[in-house]
Amino acid sequence: MTTETLDHLRSQILTLSESERAALARELIMSLDGPRDDSVEQAWNEEIVRRASKAKSGKGTMFSREEFRTKMRARLGQ
Repeated sequence: MTTETLDHLRSQILTLSESERAALARELIMSLDGPRDDSVEQAWNEEIVRRASKAKSGKGTMFSREEFRTKMRARLGQ
């Protein structure tokens, strides 16, 4: 694709509404992903349910936002 064609596409895209640009951006990003892996999505759903159940039962360790940030910064060496 030529630079001229890309410039034309960019100018056309900028005429779209914000919601239309957001929908287009989402579709473009999704097109860069590999094929959907339902087993991965299922595993994440199960993990979410497990963590939520643990939190609701009081068995989970809860952190304030600041505690979480401090722990993550320490883990990242920042």
